[in-house]
Amino acid sequence: MSTSPADAVRAYFAVVADVDSTESDLRAVLHPDAVFVEHPSPMAPHGRRHGLDGMLADFVSGKSLLAEQDIEVRSLLVEGDRVAVQSTWTAVMAHDVGALAAGTRLTAHMAGFLTVKDGLVVRHETYDCYEPFGASARR
Repeated sequence: MSTSPADAVRAYFAVVADVDSTESDLRAVLHPDAVFVEHPSPMAPHGRRHGLDGMLADFVSGKSLLAEQDIEVRSLLVEGDRVAVQSTWTAVMAHDVGALAAGTRLTAHMAGFLTVKDGLVVRHETYDCYEPFGASARR
């Protein structure tokens, strides 16, 4: 049974959003040639580009910083093996990290462009627009 590009992307976002998911859960939805491109944002001022190993490392380290997170997929547009995704990411910091105190709620509105190969995500390019950090972001 073949996985549609939309289903593959939904599965990927579900794994990423679940604070209890593991590196092997993420590996199961990513193609071995996976590439992640993050355009500049407050979390990555110069942007980032990673292959599979970097994606897995960031996934594990990011999970350790968060008490909770969610990704609400607002819309998907599919053209062949490419999927455009509009989503909103929310998270709560588990620990103080730099200027972000434990309990700070973060929100980013995201536009992502993903490519699926063999039923797995092989490329994820994201443009993340964060809401202001600070006292108003505290729960």
